[in-house]
Amino acid sequence: MKETITFEDFQKVDIRIGTIIEVNDFPKARIPAYKLKIDFGALGIKNSSAQITALYSKEELIGIQVTAVVNFKKKQIANFFSECLVLGIYNSKNEVVLLKSSKHNIKNGEQVL
Repeated sequence: MKETITFEDFQKVDIRIGTIIEVNDFPKARIPAYKLKIDFGALGIKNSSAQITALYSKEELIGIQVTAVVNFKKKQIANFFSECLVLGIYNSKNEVVLLKSSKHNIKNGEQVL
């Protein structure tokens, strides 16, 4: 278990819902990944690198809503700048499963509370 944090620490993390609008291969990534463009409504469109190639095809990702941390500093991965962190969890086969809303059509940019 990680160290205990305060509720105020948690409130610093900005977690939002966004819709994937574009998916491209990322051959320069060390671990297989996609380059994603995610629409966060009023927050704009953000890029992310996501290691989700084992369970998701590019085609099935278009239009799905994902949960992401949007207030990290940009991170350079090879020749790409990731602007947000799409949230997921490893399954028993060490594949990333996306965390997403159980309901559809949440307004892009809505904050996770």
